[in-house]
Amino acid sequence: MKRLVLIAAAAGLTLLSACATPTPYQAAVPGSGYRTGYSDMRIEDDRYRISFSGNDLTSRQTVENYMLYHAAELTLNAGYDWFEMVHRDTDTKTRTVSTPDDPFWGGMSWRFYGRRAWGPWGMGFDDWDSVQYTRYQASAEILLHKGQKPDAPNAYDARSVKANLENQIVRPAPPTK
Repeated sequence: MKRLVLIAAAAGLTLLSACATPTPYQAAVPGSGYRTGYSDMRIEDDRYRISFSGNDLTSRQTVENYMLYHAAELTLNAGYDWFEMVHRDTDTKTRTVSTPDDPFWGGMSWRFYGRRAWGPWGMGFDDWDSVQYTRYQASAEILLHKGQKPDAPNAYDARSVKANLENQIVRPAPPTK
């Protein structure tokens, strides 16, 4: 019985992931169990720690672009012109979900497989499917500045970043009634 519950839970996770869409550009919801989106924390008047977390379907490039876009948006909203990336990092979390391959219509074997996963009727599961899911979180510490951006590798013009990434930003769909 436990094995059937585990199989159902794994199948449910796989189906939920399959029906989902990549994380849109939105604020993360604090206190929820599934926090995806951007967040920021003001450290000093001109210094912020920012991040963007994606779900299993959000690519690393999208997560990093959304984090940069948020840095530009935050810079402009605060009345500054450019930002300096003091520290930048992207974390990767990978998990693997394994489920029996078609356990009721062909994945079972009448042969003895030692201590392999035995079904409720004494038949062993022959094949298992494993799917790997990866999530990315990009984070940075930024300093906000006014005036002309210097020619430095960690300096970004907020207006240029926002203009260049705008066409790649996918916002959440409006709620349906």
